[in-house]
Amino acid sequence: MPALRHSFLRKTNLLLLPLLLLTGLLHTGCQDRHVSDDPSLRLRFSSDSVLFDTVFTGFGSSTQTVMVYNPNRNAVTISDIVLESEWFHINLDGENDRSLLHDITLHGGDSLYLFVRVYIPEQNENTPVLVTDTIHFFTNGNRQDVSLMAYGQDVHVVRSSQRRTDKMDFTFQNNKPWLVFDTMVFRGRAVLPEGTTIYMHEGANLFFCGGIAAHGSAEHPVRITGDRLDKLFAHVPYQAASGQWGGIRLLTAKEDTPHRDTLAYTEILSGNIGLYCTSEQTVSRPHLVLANCRIHNHAAYGVVLHNTDAEIWNTEISNCASYCLYLSGGRHRLTHTTIASYFGWPHTNLNIHNTGRDDVAALYINNLDKESAVTKVHLTNSIVAGSRKNNLVLATALPAYYEGEFSHNYLQADSLPETCSHDNLYGDIQDTVFRNTWYRYKEYVYYDFRPDSISPAIGIGDGSVVQNDPRLHKDRNGLPRSTEKPTAGCYEPE
Repeated sequence: MPALRHSFLRKTNLLLLPLLLLTGLLHTGCQDRHVSDDPSLRLRFSSDSVLFDTVFTGFGSSTQTVMVYNPNRNAVTISDIVLESEWFHINLDGENDRSLLHDITLHGGDSLYLFVRVYIPEQNENTPVLVTDTIHFFTNGNRQDVSLMAYGQDVHVVRSSQRRTDKMDFTFQNNKPWLVFDTMVFRGRAVLPEGTTIYMHEGANLFFCGGIAAHGSAEHPVRITGDRLDKLFAHVPYQAASGQWGGIRLLTAKEDTPHRDTLAYTEILSGNIGLYCTSEQTVSRPHLVLANCRIHNHAAYGVVLHNTDAEIWNTEISNCASYCLYLSGGRHRLTHTTIASYFGWPHTNLNIHNTGRDDVAALYINNLDKESAVTKVHLTNSIVAGSRKNNLVLATALPAYYEGEFSHNYLQADSLPETCSHDNLYGDIQDTVFRNTWYRYKEYVYYDFRPDSISPAIGIGDGSVVQNDPRLHKDRNGLPRSTEKPTAGCYEPE
């Protein structure tokens, strides 16, 4: 009998167990849904502030998200949500009518999505204007705040229904930035004074048919970049992504008088093509000067020079999916120039590029095109490096008779013909040349092509080149350059 009684009790307990579990779940659910007015129960936010990057006035911003949590076991009622200004706009779990944002029950352990945007009307100011507001949440007699902040920037807008704007001689005003939605074609000469900033919309291009003069300075550079000033991912700005806009093209037709183009202290960033210069003239050619420039992060080419003579110094051309610098036809003199190709994977694992990387050299010299002028390159006191074994290709029919010259450079490349090269240091992709050749967004570390403290490029330059040219007495960042043993590339070590 005792054994039968124990067996009966075990079976009874097994039958009661699901009922007890269900009762517990129902009890817990009731607790979650029980609305408490206890003032100790407070909300929690994923962030107590929302900061928008610079917003162009007259245009809406991107949307930012804040999570609103109820970390308590019991439900609470958000009695009211108050936003003071009309410039910020909020949407709470799909509801954007402010008059309905009250008496909202938020169950225990549950959350809501709060979406925030800002629209700032034109301010008639040249400098950014700070706009602030606060979202007040009232719960159980408590007031909790989420602060909002944005900078509104007035801009000159270039926009037409044909997506193309033609100009003759034109000078950009530098009192406030330019926002270009169209492709702009300049038939005459274009002048960009120091401090000019041009934001390019997706698909927009700049065509210069009559010459360009960009007069940037160390304190107030000229800057041409994409118009997305917000973030692609958390902590990842859109400026890190290539291919945001088209490119800049300098064109010379057969009937044109070859013009002289100058870009000083000019940054061209994050397009498809940085600078594409082409001429139909092989004898009398246009002349390009790049002085203290930075052309970086492009989804195709950095700089292409076709039948164009060029002088380039104190300039960085870096991180392009294809050639950083492609030369075909013309006389090119490059001094204290850094050409660095570390585009995309494996130097970043972020999906921030709209194209894969081509397995090409950082610098390609094409002296084989019979339709072009002879390509003569003088490369001095410069760096050519990248993630590829051979980062400099000299394509010429008879290398031993090539008329260019390569001297006192650091090159990660196969050796050049001895007849045109001397005193170069040939390195390896394992060398620590630069401060950083990676983009690690979690650590906020971006590419940095200044020389590392142990860089083999330090002190290998020809000092007489610096002594004889006052333009080279300082590096691109304004640091004094040694006249005895200068560092190759556009930067001196700090």
